[in-house]
Amino acid sequence: MVREKILIVDDDPDILDVLKITLESEGYEVIQAHDGQEALDIIKKTTPGLLITDFKMPRMCGDELCSILKQDILMQHMPIIMLTGKGETSDKVHGINAGADDYIVKPFEPEELVARVKMVLRRTARDLDANPLTKLPGNVSIINEIQNRIDKNELFSVCYIDLDKFKAFNDKYGFEKGDEVIQNTARILINVVAQYGTSHDFIGHIGGDDFVIITTPEKSDVLCQNIISKFDAMVPELYSEEDRKKGYIIAKDRQNRLKKIPFLSISIGVVSNEKRKIKHVAEVSQIGAELKGFAKTLKGSNYVKERRTD
Repeated sequence: MVREKILIVDDDPDILDVLKITLESEGYEVIQAHDGQEALDIIKKTTPGLLITDFKMPRMCGDELCSILKQDILMQHMPIIMLTGKGETSDKVHGINAGADDYIVKPFEPEELVARVKMVLRRTARDLDANPLTKLPGNVSIINEIQNRIDKNELFSVCYIDLDKFKAFNDKYGFEKGDEVIQNTARILINVVAQYGTSHDFIGHIGGDDFVIITTPEKSDVLCQNIISKFDAMVPELYSEEDRKKGYIIAKDRQNRLKKIPFLSISIGVVSNEKRKIKHVAEVSQIGAELKGFAKTLKGSNYVKERRTD
């Protein structure tokens, strides 16, 4: 069972202790930071399901942290609860204007904190159909994003990303290790897009080991190349030393036969409207499935681009 991860940020250690004890008693995984800048550094390395931040802090205040996150297309879906002092109306206004989803006045009752946390997480999951494992937007958001770019006559490339041999890995190493692979893959996608993509790129999680990146045609090659490079570099560390030495695992294939299964690889099919007109999102998914299917027939990690024209 994956525990919801919450990042708490406050320069007051007593407040951090209260938040940590209260939230952990409800089954949440809690990460701590002491100012906005430390929180930002943590968020770049992991993906919390919720941020609870104080308003007034050294180095970077809560409203500035909130503003930075809400302007980042990869992080803007993360819900934020702002902690403000009693009666400090201007802090509440600044926090809401910066993009905070809710606020709690200090000192607060633990019961109220838990209720607001559950409400914000529930509302975010409903509004964004976020994948519970990776927190990336799901199918509804993906479809809307593609159709929106079609409607605006924008040039785009959609990268359909799928892991090869994932079922065999899951069967051999268990669901927890499988979830780790999914989360690490999501982190690779986020980091590569942040480094090589544009601020308008979109990352979605279709489900299981299937992901989508929506970018511009000129960025698709560099994104795919770096995703493959970073994924292949990660893969050996996922296996036991014994399996690493062999270079394969013994597992059942889809016909339930024991076989030597190669290590995990990644296949990407890239659909673009650069050379052919696309009128509906269904066309994109159909072409993407064909291209990804072809990429999966190739050995190791690969990406295949749509080269047909009208």
